[in-house]
Amino acid sequence: MSMRIWHQSFTVLSDLGAYDEALRSHFRKVARPGTEIHLHGMREGTYRSHYPGDDIKYAALQYLHGLQFIAAGINAQEQGFDAYAISTLPEPALKETRSLLDIPVVGYGESAMLTACMLGRTFGVLVFIDELAELVTENAARHGLASRLSGVRHVGFRFADVLAAFDDPTALIERFTLAARELIAQGAEVIIPGEAPLNVLLATHGINQVDGVPVLDSLGAWVKQAEAMVDLRRANGTRTCKRGYFSAQASPQRVRELFAFYGLDAFLQTGAQA
Repeated sequence: MSMRIWHQSFTVLSDLGAYDEALRSHFRKVARPGTEIHLHGMREGTYRSHYPGDDIKYAALQYLHGLQFIAAGINAQEQGFDAYAISTLPEPALKETRSLLDIPVVGYGESAMLTACMLGRTFGVLVFIDELAELVTENAARHGLASRLSGVRHVGFRFADVLAAFDDPTALIERFTLAARELIAQGAEVIIPGEAPLNVLLATHGINQVDGVPVLDSLGAWVKQAEAMVDLRRANGTRTCKRGYFSAQASPQRVRELFAFYGLDAFLQTGAQA
């Protein structure tokens, strides 16, 4: 049976040609036949530069950008998508979006961490944005996995280096390997390439281990968990919890009223679309 997954990036994908194309190619490889992954990014003009690296450094700005993620989730559900997948390590508004929707909602970081726990006793994360280390550590605790996290380290290069490496990855892979060995020495039994652009570059070039320690394809884990959640729902009606402060589902009408009150209703689309 076919399945449609709404992919939501923290980037404006139209600004990032090499990354956009690499994502599409990787999804064709890891998704099973019949799974369609529809790529969506932030609205054009969201950022002052081609990548949200500066905004990602601030909790308050991520909070504000999270409103686009909530709106995109609502749009995904109303357009008949089977799952909504937040494809960014910080996972803005993940729990809030999950509480608002009936369809499965998966997060990139959460999927990677849960999968890593099945591959080794501990995992470490490599990021190319220093400030994300603090957030990733907090997210691991929020997911109940603090005791499995061996550490979060800067990988030694930036996003611009990742984009450039799509043409020649040799030097970047060598630097990644050195950083991975430092995490392994710290106790990591699985390496999670933090941000999605680094993940897709490594996966594209077949980097799946360093010295016998798995390098997780976090995007692949994200896709497979989305597929599994849809399968479970179709097979026996499994859904997320809808009780309690963090999980109870607010009225969709009231959500739209609040988006309008705050002048954000332009982010919400109306009616089902193909």
